[in-house]
Amino acid sequence: MFLKTDQGLELAGGTSARGFTRLPARVDWRARAATIDWVPDLGAQIGSRDWWRGLATCTALCGAAVALSPGWHRPLTGGVPAPLAGDAWEETRAQGVAPLGLGAATGRRMAATDMVRPLAEAPERPVIELGTTLGQGDSFTRALERSGVGRMEAAAAARLVAETTPLSAIPSGTRLSLTLGRRQSRSVPRPLEQLSLRARFDLAVTVARTDAGTLTLQRKPIAVNHTPLRLQGLVGSSLYRSARAAGAPARAVEAYIKALATRLSIGRDVHSADTFDLVIEQDRAATGEVRLGNLLYAGLDQGRRRVRLLHWTAAGERDADWFDASGQSERRGNMGMPVAGRISSNFGMRMHPLLGFMRMHKGIDIAAPYGSPILAARDGVVASAGRNAGYGNFVKLNHPGDLASGYGHMSRIIVRGGQHVRQGQVIGYVGSTGLSTGPHLHWEVWKGGRSVNPRSISFASVARLSGANLAAFKHRVAELTGLRAGR
Repeated sequence: MFLKTDQGLELAGGTSARGFTRLPARVDWRARAATIDWVPDLGAQIGSRDWWRGLATCTALCGAAVALSPGWHRPLTGGVPAPLAGDAWEETRAQGVAPLGLGAATGRRMAATDMVRPLAEAPERPVIELGTTLGQGDSFTRALERSGVGRMEAAAAARLVAETTPLSAIPSGTRLSLTLGRRQSRSVPRPLEQLSLRARFDLAVTVARTDAGTLTLQRKPIAVNHTPLRLQGLVGSSLYRSARAAGAPARAVEAYIKALATRLSIGRDVHSADTFDLVIEQDRAATGEVRLGNLLYAGLDQGRRRVRLLHWTAAGERDADWFDASGQSERRGNMGMPVAGRISSNFGMRMHPLLGFMRMHKGIDIAAPYGSPILAARDGVVASAGRNAGYGNFVKLNHPGDLASGYGHMSRIIVRGGQHVRQGQVIGYVGSTGLSTGPHLHWEVWKGGRSVNPRSISFASVARLSGANLAAFKHRVAELTGLRAGR
């Protein structure tokens, strides 16, 4: 049996191939060479066949470059144009002057002539106008020095500005606009020609240099309208969000909610159909800036019930409180925890940790880190402050309503006898003085001279205005409630 091929007939299909010779296949060296990676990555597969092939390729290329180079000390000379001469040189000289060169139409580049003299150094700008911002915790003098003003002139300018307002009272973020003049040499700072800033909300100042070379201060008062801002609206789904959407700042809304909480429950007694009413301090400058301050009036209209509260300072008091429209202030609540920590021992009978026998524990022990601040649980007067036997450093406060509280084992006392303190004011720091096994606060409360559990004490205090103070209060209420909303 024969098969037909391109070369002719070949025997096929037999049980034996003896006597026949297989022709060798033709090798396509070009296709095989195309599949070989001659430049593999020498950083990978180090020591493999491909790596050695790549090393041989790299060596061959380096050798060829060295063999074909003209030599290490014989640089290649590039072509250079022939020097200008004759008419071309005269034309170039004529175009070397800038006014003539700008109007030339020959297409040749402008060249320097013997009239050109090189500068030893680039000239400085005669005047520099720049600005800087007073950062948080930044020094006014340091801000000027950082902008390039000399130390002596920065101090002089600071003294002038301090005549209008204390430098520490200038708020961070205040923009300082400066003008620096020409200096005699690069080795000295530029002189301060002018400095402008908003020293206060109602005052802009300018420090300028006179013809005599001295710095003078110019005040530019700014008219400010102090009419408070009144905002009203429906409570809706959220009292906080509705008040914020009406334009009240977050701090004023938080104060508003706290004021209402002294008269009613925000979550239970405030409804979506109620109308909130806020009056906030507002300063509106003639230049267009508006600054909002503290909350003055908090009102809530519930139809059949109206809550009207005014932030007012009663006669003889140092701090303001919230009074209703009739001139009465009421505060309810429990004593707050005087220190942040965990209760390690409750009120009642216990085994004393040092004495080793059962004994009545007349207070609460609150474990806290050494040096933690201790706060007054309520407003009161310091009855005693000092060393007190097993209590160590001890402070006793007298409160209204025949209440008193004591704070023992302090590391340091920062109040003195007879001093008035407000709720939340720091009176000392946690320690381990006296009979103590570690840093903690022993907090004790007396009612009518008898020790009681501090966590069981609730209080209610009522204050009423009278006389001229009440008349001034009602006048202020009428003034604020007479404002138009949005003004």
